Amino acid sequence: MTLLNKKLNPIASLVYLLGGTDLVQEKIRSAFDLISLSNKGIKKASMEALIGHMGMTKKSFAEDILNLSVKTIERKKDDDLLDKYTSSHIIEVAKVVEHAYEVFETEERVQKWLNTSNRALNQMKPLQLFNIPTGIALVNQVLGRIEEGVYS
Repeated sequence: MTLLNKKLNPIASLVYLLGGTDLVQEKIRSAFDLISLSNKGIKKASMEALIGHMGMTKKSFAEDILNLSVKTIERKKDDDLLDKYTSSHIIEVAKVVEHAYEVFETEERVQKWLNTSNRALNQMKPLQLFNIPTGIALVNQVLGRIEEGVYS
């Protein structure tokens, strides 16, 4: 089921991308709740749920985005909590992926856009910029421009 079919608000969509209320058991109503969730740590299974929506491998996500060894991730159990910095990074990526769903509406189009070189991103794929906060913000800016009908 896509986010579009669920007609969720952005926060509910974000929780959906992170595996739903089964994995994100805290009530998320604001950015402060996301900070609290980051500080507590998200479950490894939430990260894996997000990876599934992005159409990339766990190895690529761990190594290229989080700068962690995939072996480090694989040693963790699904219910293990990730550290606050990793959790925050994953939540920030999930927020941009949620924005991409608002713009492109289907998983297929979101995954295609995330994996396609973009002139507005200096011919880089959006996924290539998710490794640092500045890159995440830049991808989000481009999504905003697309949403407003500005050529990107």
